Amino acid sequence: MKRAIIKTKVKNKEELDRRMKEISLEFEPVMWQHDRVYLPRGYRPNMNMPRMIMRTEMKSVEQPPKYILILKRHIADSGVDVVNQTQVNDYVETVNLIHQLGFGNAAEVSRRRQVLRIGDDAVMYLDKVDRVPGHYLKIETKLKDDDKVSEVMDDLKRTLKLFSQDEKTITNDTYFDLL
Repeated sequence: MKRAIIKTKVKNKEELDRRMKEISLEFEPVMWQHDRVYLPRGYRPNMNMPRMIMRTEMKSVEQPPKYILILKRHIADSGVDVVNQTQVNDYVETVNLIHQLGFGNAAEVSRRRQVLRIGDDAVMYLDKVDRVPGHYLKIETKLKDDDKVSEVMDDLKRTLKLFSQDEKTITNDTYFDLL
């Protein structure tokens, strides 16, 4: 699935909270996520190469964790992210498959995440990444075949402004790059 993604470091968390309340929006309760990021042999940033992520997600200590395998590729010249994911039942076997495909463990990223669904095709995330100062606001939207990426990205930037964020704090770094 193709997605347009924009991520920004939150300038002022209290201001973001105030703005959310003003427009009557509320994030879902906090969940914990832990990602093991795997890169292929010969990986080089900005070369459109895939990353595999094995995610553990816990919404409550009363519920069992959910395991999700994610493949991500950022197509630098178009600004599009290709993201495919599937839930898996056997964590260890899936990690063995990842290693057999030639991917090596590059990083581990833990975060507390809150989700806000904006319509059918857009999601906003508020992330607090362990060992990284501050909070990050991330907006993702599914791209349709007839979408112009530049127009969608401009729309996402306007959405950021609704939440008192600006383009100066936008980052293309992944969370594992920030560690």
